[in-house]
Amino acid sequence: MRPGEVDGKGYYIVSKEEFLSMVDKSELLKYALVYGDYKGISKKHFRNYLAKGYDIVLRVDTQGAQTLTKTLTNSAVFIFLVGESELELVERLIDRKTETAESLLVRIATAREEVKHAKNFGYLVMNAEGR
Repeated sequence: MRPGEVDGKGYYIVSKEEFLSMVDKSELLKYALVYGDYKGISKKHFRNYLAKGYDIVLRVDTQGAQTLTKTLTNSAVFIFLVGESELELVERLIDRKTETAESLLVRIATAREEVKHAKNFGYLVMNAEGR
């Protein structure tokens, strides 16, 4: 859990053991190891929100989008969100003060790879500062 995150507000935090148990029981819509942390989407929570009539917005990486494309077929819209430039991304990450130098390099390298997959999304949105 990062500083400022609260279990149940935007995220549900579970132990590594509980997460791996959920994987074994096929309780996750999608899951992955991202930047050293396990991340996933609970089928139960997903279905509960759908049953209530909510539109669901998921923030996933390209790997997650690829998995969800297969699972959700034509019932989802995929939007690739990109910053104005790599420099802007680096500045935002530095301003967050949550990254070590090593993790910053990993995130930059990952972003470089992920942008290559933008063409696989239905929409591309530029996250421009102040707009």
